[in-house]
Amino acid sequence: MAKSYWLMKSEPDAYPWEQLVREGTGMWDGVRNHTAKLNLMAMKVGDEALFYHSNIGKECVGIMKITETASPDPTAEKGSPWVIVRVAPVRALANPVTLAAIKADPKLADMDLIRQSRLSVGRVTPEEWKHILKKSEKPEG
Repeated sequence: MAKSYWLMKSEPDAYPWEQLVREGTGMWDGVRNHTAKLNLMAMKVGDEALFYHSNIGKECVGIMKITETASPDPTAEKGSPWVIVRVAPVRALANPVTLAAIKADPKLADMDLIRQSRLSVGRVTPEEWKHILKKSEKPEG
């Protein structure tokens, strides 16, 4: 089965990349959008995701892997449909890839991040994934 790729947004003042790295594992909770929930439910152990700082920074800063598939979100009301996945850091990107750089790149114009800008958990195609990782190897400027 092929690995899937994702982009998962977190506000850095609420849950930054550095906290995930420090803790070594994390629970991706608080998702309250049905499309994002379906994306969480589609994730498999071993899939990888870009950790995206939203609101402040607006940039991809790291790579994490899915370590446990969807289960009920303990922060949600009992009986609600919301789910979490568990993640672990893989590595920080050598250079963050900003939203501005993604928007300016025609190869990334169809990303969920661009087409559905409010979506907190989106799919990333293998081609988009490779392209973003390549962009992270060089500082912007």
